[in-house]
Amino acid sequence: MKRTGLTEGNVVKSLVFFALPLLGSSLIQQLYSTVDLVFVGQFLGTEASAAVGASSLIITCLVGFFTGMAVGTSVFTAQYFGAKQWDSLHRLIQTMFLVGIGGGLVLMLLGIGGAELFLTAMGTPRDIMPQAVLYLRVYMVGMVPVVLYNLLSGVIRALGDSRNPMIFQCVGGVLNIVGDYVCIAVFGMGVEGTAIATVVSQAVAACCAAACLIRLRTPYALRLTQPGLYTRELGHVLRVGVPAGIQSIVITFSNILIQSQINTLGVTSIAAFTVYFRTEMILYLPILAIGQAVVSFVGQNYGADKPERIRQGNRVCIGGGAVVVFAAGILLMLAAPVYLHIFTKDAAVIGQTVSIIRITFPLYFLYVILECLSGNLRGYGQAVAPMIVTIVSFCGFRIVFMMAAMALRPSVQSVAFSYPASWAMAVILMTVTMRYLKRRN
Repeated sequence: MKRTGLTEGNVVKSLVFFALPLLGSSLIQQLYSTVDLVFVGQFLGTEASAAVGASSLIITCLVGFFTGMAVGTSVFTAQYFGAKQWDSLHRLIQTMFLVGIGGGLVLMLLGIGGAELFLTAMGTPRDIMPQAVLYLRVYMVGMVPVVLYNLLSGVIRALGDSRNPMIFQCVGGVLNIVGDYVCIAVFGMGVEGTAIATVVSQAVAACCAAACLIRLRTPYALRLTQPGLYTRELGHVLRVGVPAGIQSIVITFSNILIQSQINTLGVTSIAAFTVYFRTEMILYLPILAIGQAVVSFVGQNYGADKPERIRQGNRVCIGGGAVVVFAAGILLMLAAPVYLHIFTKDAAVIGQTVSIIRITFPLYFLYVILECLSGNLRGYGQAVAPMIVTIVSFCGFRIVFMMAAMALRPSVQSVAFSYPASWAMAVILMTVTMRYLKRRN
């Protein structure tokens, strides 16, 4: 693996060349997620699409804690790498490998056993409940590779290598597409077919990530013959990972509450939001890539004690990212009536999805600002402030706004307006928080 440090050279060039593979990974992930929906929508119908959509939020919520752990892992990997603390870096990698295996097993048992309970609590309609339960249980069988890949790929990116995780995603994506075709089109499976394809693809990607770290010719390479759970390094990760994990869970929990309101609007609305959540990934995943780049960039330069370089990087990511996402959002909004036919043949579903997109996509640039500010704080090792802002904005303000809007007019538009409103609130609160922390330190 080529270790491309982010502490030297031109700031713009370093960020662009580091972020592009992250963007590639995001687009590949979106591609095979989109293919999943295309196969389900075209071969299995609207109810199957709604069942997958109802299950997806629960999966995201259950994985949320370890998504936060991946952030904490990336932060301290970058800081140790920037400061050249090789022993600490080795102990961190060994620890997170074991945490990935153990955490994945816990999630697998929780998801399989509680599938029906979780879906019932969300108010999932009875006519799609059997398919939703089946999809969720099959998907949860693959939680060990899902968690392990998130943690290990976070390590690899924080070391300055964003190219290899993109390659692993590409391999997994191809396998996922082939698996969808074989399971659904050839063997005639239902929603369990697309879940099986995803599990297999994630397992291969996780094996690739582990092999990449094992093959490193460095003192901090992963050693399967030297298992270890080091409390000092785990404690550092938990300090950032737990707040980041809570933040991820809170975001998903607010989405589950919103999904429960969507479920009251009927199967067509459920399917419309399922399609929307897949199409919005075209914007969201690149933003997530920018946020990941900020965390690694700030972490490495903080470890190397280069504050001016951090300030330059923030200006590049926030300004450039906001402009690009705003332009992309407008283009996707204008083209929506055309490309949505890829996902479904139902005209009513397409119409409702278009109305959602027109409300949210033009304002998605706000999320760039929020993600960059949050990533900046996490790169310094501060994750409590982003967590608090997220809880207040996404689980407090967003839910109150949505409930009020739904009380006035129950519709998909009322639900959609809650998203940009909460983004704006979060940006304001995060800006105030960062200025306060800057005055303190």
